[in-house]
Amino acid sequence: MPIALKDPLALPCGAILPNRIAKAAMTEGLADARNFATDRHRVLYERWAKSGPGLQITGNIQIDRRSLERAGNVAIDGPQSAEAMAALKAFAAAAKSGGGHAWVQINHPGRQTPKAVNPNPPAPSAVPLALPGGNFGQPRALTEAEILDFIARFAHAAAVSREAGFTGVQIHAAHGYLLSQFLSPKANIRSDAWGGSLENRARFLVETVRATRKQVGADFPVSVKLNSADFQKGGFAFEDSLQVAHWLSEEKIDLLEISGGTYEQPKMAGLEGLLEPVFESGVRDSTKARESYFARYADQMAKAAGVPLMVTGGFRTRAAMTAALNDGSTHVIGIARPMCGAPDCVRDLLDGAADELPAFEKSLVMGRGWLSMNSPFSIIKLINGFGAQGWYYQQILRIADGLEPDLKLGVFRAFMRYQAAEKAAAKALVR
Repeated sequence: MPIALKDPLALPCGAILPNRIAKAAMTEGLADARNFATDRHRVLYERWAKSGPGLQITGNIQIDRRSLERAGNVAIDGPQSAEAMAALKAFAAAAKSGGGHAWVQINHPGRQTPKAVNPNPPAPSAVPLALPGGNFGQPRALTEAEILDFIARFAHAAAVSREAGFTGVQIHAAHGYLLSQFLSPKANIRSDAWGGSLENRARFLVETVRATRKQVGADFPVSVKLNSADFQKGGFAFEDSLQVAHWLSEEKIDLLEISGGTYEQPKMAGLEGLLEPVFESGVRDSTKARESYFARYADQMAKAAGVPLMVTGGFRTRAAMTAALNDGSTHVIGIARPMCGAPDCVRDLLDGAADELPAFEKSLVMGRGWLSMNSPFSIIKLINGFGAQGWYYQQILRIADGLEPDLKLGVFRAFMRYQAAEKAAAKALVR
């Protein structure tokens, strides 16, 4: 029988996703100055839950509030007060209210911590980001004791998430954050047991998965988000990713989501950064791969991983999604940005009311006083991409406030609002 988007998926741990569509993780920026979840998380995730995804993955929740991806992150970094736990429970209940699963994405940003949050964030090595603007400080190399502490923090955050009512966790090892930095030979130039060979560079991730599984038990879904590649010369390559995926399958993870890129090379946002991009050879292209960039890596990754695979980024049509499910290269379709501008889009796909997802990118970058994505200058592409990102963030804020998305919002205005809000949130943090 052909696999449909409405069909359930049984995970290795025994949990069952009610359908094949997941709301992929997107940073929300809705936490208070103490990095507690707020009522805006509840409103946002209840709205998305009504659309009916089989799985909602939260925006990245941090294991250490001294280093944040942005000031508005939720953090689980120690014993939770009654107030913090109540907020997490309300968050979990909202995300599950449509009948699907709700998983916490657990993360540490490492050197991709904004300078306004931490001017000297911990990282594998003291290798700064190759980005202009001065938004990121000089990282410092972690000690082994700190690495072991962070492994325990990942596991603790997972245990708290289960206690709060979330139904699974996803360990974020992609997009150039801390675990991804350890995997990269460009960011990780250590000479100890946590650097050098791929096995050593993957040790932090593998030990984190083991510690997390020990904390949450065999019946609780543990997922990993992994880069298919960093797309940087000398960086984490597709062949490396295949090997790491095999090691993760030996740890009995329940779902592997593949993505790609870092802040320096933001392929996850459909952009090229300021560094020379590297595209992997020997990777099959197809109709579905042309629609969803990371789908071109999925066939080989599915074989290497041996666990259910989730692909996020670029899927637009029901036909491409169904083709990916039925050729065995993908088991779950991740949807992110379309849910910012069209929060009911999953329901429309599942009910057959729509054959494709709405796409906002072209209208965002053309004809609204902003710069063309077709510009040959990488710096312009990068600025434009961050402007579009600010637009999506503004839509998330509107939904969290019980409002409808504002599709007429100009990108430049959205970007300026985003920048001002980030500065204010960082200034207000309880240090």
